[in-house]
Amino acid sequence: MEFIVLQFLESIFLQGDLFGMHQGPLGSADPLVKGIIPSMFGILGFSILLNLFNAVVRRKLVDQEKLQRIMKETRAWQKERMAAFRSKDAEKQAELNKKSAYMTRLNQEMMQMNMRPMMITFVPLILIFYFVLPPLFAYTVALSPISLNIIPGDFFSLTCPADKIDGKICHNEHDVYFWAWYFLGSIAFSGIIMKITKTSMDLT
Repeated sequence: MEFIVLQFLESIFLQGDLFGMHQGPLGSADPLVKGIIPSMFGILGFSILLNLFNAVVRRKLVDQEKLQRIMKETRAWQKERMAAFRSKDAEKQAELNKKSAYMTRLNQEMMQMNMRPMMITFVPLILIFYFVLPPLFAYTVALSPISLNIIPGDFFSLTCPADKIDGKICHNEHDVYFWAWYFLGSIAFSGIIMKITKTSMDLT
């Protein structure tokens, strides 16, 4: 889940200007990679490579065994606390509340462990999106049969709405923006890559 949230925040940021160094939509009217099929697979390739980069950095910087141990301990405590609350067991609640400060420290430690690799990977990803990918690919690289704009407003549109067709950036309704195709590809492959590299946040 944290990976999806991170990609969501990155994608919102990537739609704006980068401190005046890059302005306008991401993509090119005359891209180096031409054709929808090469573009689709090219973006998917970048999404896989960047996911692998994230996973390698995470594996190098984060003690996965310690992280899993902290997650198990905090989730077990939260489960016990919720059960005690539902059963209105005041004695059990009081006993569990004594560990609140300790659990807070564990949660802070877990957050710091997760933030450490993000501090290293975030800047390279931003630079790649602003200065490497836009000249390579067109503004849109795929076509969806339906609209993927499930979030109200124009600030996070994955596909082109009908009123944005201009023949330059959007040629058809439901054209998928290149950064959005990367976003979807990252979601599709991130779980698999984290499983393979054993950097998954899943306890099972």
